[in-house]
Amino acid sequence: MTINILHGKTGLYLTASVALAGVASCGQAKSAGSPPNIILIVADDLGYGDLGCYGQQYIKTPHIDRLAKEGMLFTQYYAGCTVSAPSRSSLVTGLHTGHSPIRGNREMKPEGQYPQPAGTYTIAKMLKENGYATGCFGKWGLGAPHSEGAPENQGFDEFFGYNCQRLAHNYYPYRLWHNRDTVWLPGNAGHKTEQYAQDLIQQQALRFIENSRSKPFFAFLTCILPHAELVNPDDSIIAGYRNRFPEKPFKGVDGGAAYKDGGYGSTPHPKADFAAMITRFDAYVGEITELLERLGLDKNTVVMITSDNGPHREGGADPDFFKSYGPLRGIKRDLYEGGIRVPLIVRYPEKIKAGAVCSHISAFWDVMPTLAELAGAKAKHTDGISFLPTLLGKTKQRQHDYLYWEFHEQGGKMAVRKADWKAVRLNVNHPGKPSVELYNLSEDIHEDHNVAEQHPEIVAEMLKIMQQAHQYSALFPFNFEKQQ
Repeated sequence: MTINILHGKTGLYLTASVALAGVASCGQAKSAGSPPNIILIVADDLGYGDLGCYGQQYIKTPHIDRLAKEGMLFTQYYAGCTVSAPSRSSLVTGLHTGHSPIRGNREMKPEGQYPQPAGTYTIAKMLKENGYATGCFGKWGLGAPHSEGAPENQGFDEFFGYNCQRLAHNYYPYRLWHNRDTVWLPGNAGHKTEQYAQDLIQQQALRFIENSRSKPFFAFLTCILPHAELVNPDDSIIAGYRNRFPEKPFKGVDGGAAYKDGGYGSTPHPKADFAAMITRFDAYVGEITELLERLGLDKNTVVMITSDNGPHREGGADPDFFKSYGPLRGIKRDLYEGGIRVPLIVRYPEKIKAGAVCSHISAFWDVMPTLAELAGAKAKHTDGISFLPTLLGKTKQRQHDYLYWEFHEQGGKMAVRKADWKAVRLNVNHPGKPSVELYNLSEDIHEDHNVAEQHPEIVAEMLKIMQQAHQYSALFPFNFEKQQ
């Protein structure tokens, strides 16, 4: 792997010569008894039904499917929220959105999102305190450059990628970030499209894994695929999907103020591009597992693959055609199952039984205590419950009394899952208009039959849970709190 970075007065310049190459083994691997390496891979807007191992019929994901066969596949796993920033805040803090610091996508000018406070306790800080090298590669979205919420101030030794999730809409950006430095991409100047950002991010992630092999490492790989500009390099992956689907060209932003500034580019074949993006994501996963095997790290590395929320209907994407939500109802920005139930695959050779399918109910905020147990660390201030006993096949696994979500767009929404009951409260921001829907997921996984009128006592219990789970946030208040 060759990465040429040229220093300039206004930042760093990453040349177009970055290319995947064989990674030579160097240094000494860790001893067999050391804590496991942890690779947490989060796709962007990957739906519950977008992977072959979850029933996808049109899109090929052989590398992820292989990991599912060699590890554990979860069928009732939930994201932290139904859009990027609050979901990721929940993941890295171990807190659900009633407690987490970031509960919505809030922009900052000129670039980035509202920052998590400096004192926020994160997975990266927890693992770093326990001797782990920590790196984040991909999309951040939890604090503008140089802010207290920037990744280098949230526990990461190294960051490479997009700080701003708006700019992460575009795959041939003018710049990325490497720690505190701007990385300019001359191959993308003007209207040029020579440096595909996720390829560059992948190279840096592979280099981090290689360079960190002598100590425990935590690689947080926040891939920007498949959201939401449907654009791929012209290679064999996209070629394999062209002319396979009925296509309706998508006309996007191909110039002007929004070009490479969050607006989605055009594509004549959005379905082929969407399928290719997921297969490309799968190929990145394959490169990572191949590297682990080549370096002799695979048996002492936990690999987790998930998504930040449900599938999108943006940039020409068609979740209905691909059944991206699987058997579920809803997409991104919904608190129905399709908006928040996501894939989770965990591979830990010789520790997790191969081919296991797990129905344990868990969510993003459970990752922190789970990784704490794996690393011999202690999680602080978490709403989560470790699911390590489930991963290791133990019979004693603590269960949640409930799971809770809130979402501050589209009139305000809250949701609670308690056992098989699921309550969704809509129009929270409109006094006099709130409505509560109740579903029995054991009988109605698609949430077609609202049984709230038949079970008023359960509705009352769910409303009480919502009241208890939600803590006031001055940054993200609901309207009824603003009026108090």
